[in-house]
Amino acid sequence: IEQEGTYPLPEAQLDRFMFTVNIDYPSSEEEIEIVKTTTSAYEAKLDKIIDAKKFMLVQALIRRIPVSDDVIKKTIRLVSLTRPNEHASPDLIKKYVAWGAGPRASQYLILGAKARAALDSRYSPNFDDVKYAAHSVLRHRIITNFTAEAEGINSDHIIDELLNL
Repeated sequence: IEQEGTYPLPEAQLDRFMFTVNIDYPSSEEEIEIVKTTTSAYEAKLDKIIDAKKFMLVQALIRRIPVSDDVIKKTIRLVSLTRPNEHASPDLIKKYVAWGAGPRASQYLILGAKARAALDSRYSPNFDDVKYAAHSVLRHRIITNFTAEAEGINSDHIIDELLNL
């Protein structure tokens, strides 16, 4: 599709985004609803569910949630395994990855895990919460090489393999 005027962000700028969320096309039923509501006189009425002050308070509270040293160490290990120059990185990484995730990935994995624990009414996150956030946090931080592209290997596949180690 022609995207004149839009350009992919450089990796350094992509790294500043916490998550990348893949959104598929809507189902036929969803698309029917989209077309009906956007081509008629229908005006959606939205109610505010949280104000900016409360939102900022929630963000601050998430940061105060404690995380065990074990979860932090496992998270840092997961992120370090994405780096092809790390001695402990699996062969899959050395073969298919040009550039792995940096320290921001570890930070965002922990913040995502804290948020998930809070939403689940838990006092502290576990490593399953980190795994839950892994694809969204890592997919735009793992830069695959030409070999990966030629063989149809993408960052989601690599993350799947790392999570199964």
